[in-house]
Amino acid sequence: MNTADASHARREPWNKGKLVGQKAPLRLRDIWAIRIRIQLADNVRDLALFNLAIDSKLRACDLVTLRVRDIAHGDYISQRAIILQQKTQRPVQFEITEPTRVSVAQWMKHAALQSESYLFPTRQHASPHLSTRQYARIVSGWIAENRLGCGGSWHAHDAQDQGVSYLSAHQEPAGGSTTAGAQQIGEHCEVSWHRGR
Repeated sequence: MNTADASHARREPWNKGKLVGQKAPLRLRDIWAIRIRIQLADNVRDLALFNLAIDSKLRACDLVTLRVRDIAHGDYISQRAIILQQKTQRPVQFEITEPTRVSVAQWMKHAALQSESYLFPTRQHASPHLSTRQYARIVSGWIAENRLGCGGSWHAHDAQDQGVSYLSAHQEPAGGSTTAGAQQIGEHCEVSWHRGR
């Protein structure tokens, strides 16, 4: 009995010294820094993915399974969309801002997507659309490229069940859409990473 009690006493909690729970939110200037970096890299898919994630606040599992028909009618991108969430089975409505509509339209044209196509297809044969793990790696890359570690507590696996949410992120920063303009955004503007659990 003493050995069992001793081994139990030596066991440390799995979360000792780790930051758990909801991750620190992105600041508005961080959102603009990511967006500008994606624009400068001329990455059409990532820009559409990032902008739609910000506007919709959808979880990754819902975002990657969007079809063209969910947000567009022909070549026209809707101003609002209603999606049935996989986790809660409840409909959620979101607005699609003008910059997002432009970036999504460019992506649809670039990828030659049809109405029944997934909005973010993958090149892998096992899945017709991006997986949540692929999406997590993409988001993690955006964070790493911009050195936005959110206090060192954000990890790639956190994006799998969470989307990136929106707080007037499409407002033009002071000085226009430049890196300097993005850096002028105040530290107090914040965006949380998900709609809720």
